[in-house]
Amino acid sequence: MSATISSTNDSTNSANKAAEGAETKRPLSGSKPPVLFCDFDGTITLSDNIVAVMKHFNPEGWEPIVQDIVALKKSVRQGVGEMFALLPSSMKQEITDYILSTAGIRPGFRELLDWCKRNGVEFFVTSGGIDFFVYPLLAPFGIPEDHIFCNGSDFSGERIEITWPHSCDEECDNDCGMCKTAVIRRFPKDEYARILIGDSITDFAGAKLVDLVFSRSHLTERCRELGLPHIPFETFHDVVHHLEQGDWRA
Repeated sequence: MSATISSTNDSTNSANKAAEGAETKRPLSGSKPPVLFCDFDGTITLSDNIVAVMKHFNPEGWEPIVQDIVALKKSVRQGVGEMFALLPSSMKQEITDYILSTAGIRPGFRELLDWCKRNGVEFFVTSGGIDFFVYPLLAPFGIPEDHIFCNGSDFSGERIEITWPHSCDEECDNDCGMCKTAVIRRFPKDEYARILIGDSITDFAGAKLVDLVFSRSHLTERCRELGLPHIPFETFHDVVHHLEQGDWRA
């Protein structure tokens, strides 16, 4: 596993401490302080990096795996693990360089982080991505590592192995890999206005738990189908605008 990834216990303790200590900051006025949970691939970044890697390096057999994930025939954990196992560990640097050179950050991301800092709002990255590219891409933004939840990686064998330091808790049986709902549940709904920002299948379960969703792409469609409170967005400037307007209090 990458040395940059924090242990499960460290991340759990950090999130619990954040939940306990958030009220000591200066949260926005309102009955409950907001806390943000933000997806990474296709949300913070402009595209899904895992799919981009598979398309670019095109290992034999990856497309049926993606189709099975979308069709819910395979869990995200199983599918992502199988896809990366198609790639040799010797390609680590090549894959990392490709992602760092091609992944764009969605406009307004730094402004969103600045808004959270100004208002004493906790911001967590909840990513189904992998540590060896998530951490380098987020490094310029100064997000504490204990506020970044993602999957791990092991390059010691012949093939890339994905590890799962933030797997599902006892209340989730979706075999998520990186369980976003487990992170969200650390912040009780009667104490926090829980806000999710995301775009796709890995955000579906979390969207059902939170008070408000900022949505893109497939997540917008799912929120409409289920009648979940959501606000579609294109850039993080849109998100900041709605937060400033207090739409999260509705």
